[in-house]
Amino acid sequence: MAEVEERQQPSSGSAGSERGFFSRLALFIRQVIAELRKVIWPTRKELIAYTTVVLFFVLVMAGIIAAYDYVFTQGVLFVFG
Repeated sequence: MAEVEERQQPSSGSAGSERGFFSRLALFIRQVIAELRKVIWPTRKELIAYTTVVLFFVLVMAGIIAAYDYVFTQGVLFVFG
């Protein structure tokens, strides 16, 4: 049988246990900003292309759902109508 490892509590010297709320909040915000600097943002041309693709896809899916809705409505009216 495999032994179950016990989860150890962080030592009293860890960074998170000694910091106050606002200090931890400031650290979090600094880390978020550092991660956002790593993001490769799309160019305007890429953004327009991606937006066009998404809008086209949404319109096609809305059309398919509308067609199914119409067909099922006609079927229900034929059966129960």
